[in-house]
Amino acid sequence: MLVIRLQRVGRKNDPSFRVVLTESKNGPRSGKFLEILGSYDARKGQPQFNAERIKHWLSKGVKPSNTLNNLLVKNKVIAGTKINVSPARKAKEVVEEKPVETKAPVVEEAKVDEAPAEVPTEEKAEEAPVA
Repeated sequence: MLVIRLQRVGRKNDPSFRVVLTESKNGPRSGKFLEILGSYDARKGQPQFNAERIKHWLSKGVKPSNTLNNLLVKNKVIAGTKINVSPARKAKEVVEEKPVETKAPVVEEAKVDEAPAEVPTEEKAEEAPVA
């Protein structure tokens, strides 16, 4: 299956990306791609997209990555809504915010009126046959 994703090409501490069309099985760092569809300089925030080719591939059924989808929506290349790219982080914050209800352990009180359990007496021990 084909996907449109970002491929990092910048030096260390200088992130810049290519927008590439690639096979979904290829890793983002593999260097294998079918077509370059644009670029994005993350420090300057200046995306340059080949909007015509991106729309062509999207019409063929190619899916963009979540981050690229958000960039395309932000720059009005495609219409749609942004996708939350960090659902695990949000879910963790929500779980921590919920108050934790603790139940006190139920303690059974011993009743004073009742006699304690039967204690074997000497009489019962004598009645038992000796082997």
